[in-house]
Amino acid sequence: MAVLLLLFFLLACSVYGDSFIGVNIGTDITNMPSATETVALLKAQSIQHVRLYDADRAMLLALANTGIRVTVSVPNNLLLGIGQSNATAANWVAHNVVAHVPATNITAIAVGSEVLTALPNVAPVLVNALKFIQSALVAANLDQQIKVSTPHSSSIILNSFPPSQAFFNKTWDPVMVPLLKFLQSTGSYLMLNVYPYYNYMQSEGKIQLEYALFRPLPPNKEAVDANTMLHYTNVFDAVIDAAYFAMLYLNFTNIPVVVTESGWPSKGDSSEPDATIDNANTYNSNLIRHVLNNSGTPKHPRIPVSTYIYELYNEDLRPGPVSEKNWGLFYANGAPVYTLHLTGAGTVFANDTTNQTFCVAKSNADSKLLQAALDWACGPGKVDCSPLRQGQECFEPNNVVAHATYAFNAYYQQMAKSPGTCDFKGVAFVTTTNPSYGSCVFPGSGGKNGTSINGTSLAPSNTSTASGSLSQHYYNGGSLISSVILGALLLSAVL
Repeated sequence: MAVLLLLFFLLACSVYGDSFIGVNIGTDITNMPSATETVALLKAQSIQHVRLYDADRAMLLALANTGIRVTVSVPNNLLLGIGQSNATAANWVAHNVVAHVPATNITAIAVGSEVLTALPNVAPVLVNALKFIQSALVAANLDQQIKVSTPHSSSIILNSFPPSQAFFNKTWDPVMVPLLKFLQSTGSYLMLNVYPYYNYMQSEGKIQLEYALFRPLPPNKEAVDANTMLHYTNVFDAVIDAAYFAMLYLNFTNIPVVVTESGWPSKGDSSEPDATIDNANTYNSNLIRHVLNNSGTPKHPRIPVSTYIYELYNEDLRPGPVSEKNWGLFYANGAPVYTLHLTGAGTVFANDTTNQTFCVAKSNADSKLLQAALDWACGPGKVDCSPLRQGQECFEPNNVVAHATYAFNAYYQQMAKSPGTCDFKGVAFVTTTNPSYGSCVFPGSGGKNGTSINGTSLAPSNTSTASGSLSQHYYNGGSLISSVILGALLLSAVL
C-alpha cells in the first residue's frame, strides 16, 4: 500500500505539477461575447486553463497561440453515436482536436457531462466512448498530451461523511469499475463536479454556512472522521476525500481527482437566501487560495486538486431558479459581478477588475448603432470628444469603432464605472485590456483622465430612454463634423 501511495504521489506531481485554477465557459447567454472578446478577457485575467462544453471552432481558433490549456467536451447528445462507433469517435477527434493542435493547446477531452445522473440510458456506452476517443488520440499520436475522462456529479458518491465510509452508488459499479480501470491505464484522472452550495442547501441545517464557504472554524467545530481522525475544515475537501475513499472501496488507489466544476451563485430567489454576492465572493476567493496553495486534502495533503470555477459568465438563458443564471464571475459585457479577494493567491485573476477596467465598442456591432451611441456620448453624455477631431491625438484610426471606443470609455470613466454605463444598447463591453495606443491615452489608464461631471445621465442601455439635444458626429472627407439637432429625441428609437 505504501508503494502504491508513493506511485500515486509521483504520478500526480509529475503529470499535473502544481494545482491550477481554470474556468468553465458556458454559452447560454442572450448576447454572448465573441470568441475573441472572451479570449481577451481570459488573457487579461491571466487565466491559463479553460473548459469548454463543446469544441466550438471559433473559440478554438481564438485560443490558438495563446498557450491557454483547453479542455474540450463531447456533448451528451453525441455520446450514443460515439459510444457505438469507433469511426464516429475518430471523425469527432479529427474535426475537433487534430484540426486545432498544436496551435490550440488542447490538454483534455471531457466525454459527456454527469452522464450517470443526467443521461443514465447512455451510461452503458460511456466507457466505450472514452475508449474510442482514446484510440483516435493514439492513432493521431496525441494520447500522451491529451487526457480523456468524464465529469461526474458528486451525488454518485453515497454515505459521503465521514469520507472514510464513502462508496459509489453500487448501481453504477458495472460502469465505474471499467471506467476507473481505463483512467488508471491511461494515466488520466477522475473528473468530479463539487458544489458545497448544494451540499449546504440540501443538508437541512446540518452543514454550517461557514464550513461550506471555507471560513475559519474553531477546532471544536471542525468535522472529524472518527475512523481516520482526519479533521475537515471545509465541505470541498470532505467531498474530494469521499471520492478517494470511494475509489479505494473498489481497490483503486492511484487515480487523482480534478474538479471540473465548483462555484457559488451570486443571486437567488426567495428560497435561496444564501445565494449572494458576498457569499459567492467569499467562496470563490477562498477556493482559489485553497487550491493554489497546493495543500491537497486531509487524506492526500500533498496531492494537487486542480479546479475549474463554474463559471466565467452569468448565463441568463439557463432554465430553473434564479441561481442557475448567476454563477458567473463576469456579466456578458465583461463587467465583473464582484471583485475577488485574491491577495497572495498568485497571478490568476491578477488584474483588479474594479480599478482597471475600460469600456470599448464591439468590433462586430452594427455601424449605425455605434454611430448613434457615439453621438449620444459626445452630446447628452457630456463626453469631451475633442481628442477625436482631425489632427488630434485620437483621430486616427478614423473609423466609427475606434472613435466610439474612446467616447464610450470616457463616459464610463467619468461616471465612475457605475453599473449600466457601459452598455450603449448592447454595442459596448467592459474589458481589462487598456485600449490606449501611441499618443492616444484613454481616460482611466493612468495618463490623461476624463473630467468627472455632476450630471445624472446614464449611458443608453437596453431599457433606457433619454431626451434632449443630440450632438451628432459624422464623417465627411476625413473630417469629424459636429452639428446640433435641436428638439426632443427618444433614444430608444435610435439606439
